[in-house]
Amino acid sequence: MAEGTIKRLTDKGYGFIETSSGQDIFFHLSNLDDVQFDDLYEGQKVSYTEGRGPKGPRAENVKPV
Repeated sequence: MAEGTIKRLTDKGYGFIETSSGQDIFFHLSNLDDVQFDDLYEGQKVSYTEGRGPKGPRAENVKPV
């Protein structure tokens, strides 16, 4: 699993993770694993697997480290 830092959260149930390569990857609350969206915060370390969504890469199985 890859690791990154939550860069931005929105009030619409999605956010962006800054990856170790400096790129941002999208995630949606439906891709969270064992955590509620409201429990996440910007700057938090998370692990994820990279998947493919309709608009490009997305983080799946997102959970705090």
